[in-house]
Amino acid sequence: MFDLIAPRYDLLNRLTSLGMDQPWRRATVRALKLSPGSRALDLATGTADLALMILRKHTQTSVVGLDPSSGMLAIGERKVRRAGLDGQICLIEGDAQDLPFPDHSFDALTMAFGIRNVPDRGKALAEMARVTRSRGRIGILELTWPEGSLLAPLARLHVRYIVPTLGAILSRGAQYNYLRESISAFPRPEEFGRLIESSGLDLLSITPFAMGACCLFVASPR
Repeated sequence: MFDLIAPRYDLLNRLTSLGMDQPWRRATVRALKLSPGSRALDLATGTADLALMILRKHTQTSVVGLDPSSGMLAIGERKVRRAGLDGQICLIEGDAQDLPFPDHSFDALTMAFGIRNVPDRGKALAEMARVTRSRGRIGILELTWPEGSLLAPLARLHVRYIVPTLGAILSRGAQYNYLRESISAFPRPEEFGRLIESSGLDLLSITPFAMGACCLFVASPR
């Protein structure tokens, strides 16, 4: 599915999130508190949007981006070359549930809009804890079902009808119906926070965006 939508993925993200996906990513980068020389891992890197953002903000770092979709990675590699950052970003195909890295390999780890698609989220979180160094920051950005706000019904309307319609028009397919279904099936933020805590991580904060349509979970290995 992600191979099919790869050519229009960035455009679809901007339109379906009303442009808010970029500020959400910037908040994720800020939460990492990176210092010069840090090494970061971006899981579900897709077209490398977040990996590139990390390097633009922290020019003296390096990033490994991992994703299961070869189609998405091909787009990401072109973006990395255009940005002249080949030497600082390495993109590889792989599975978040079985990371091909030694223990404590990274100072920070990110995952934007990807944990929702992982079959065994607990296993992926345990892998994040394993490969991140002590006191390192893990930022997980994910779409969530909007609740707890007077305007939440409007946000749910957007997710339920506007997102899949826009996605179907622009990607020429029905793949974005999956987005609506996967968001409604994802655990509520507090429940996902408990899963984070039970996977070898300390949950530091949960920050909701856009009336709860998206949440940033920040954690650190124990």
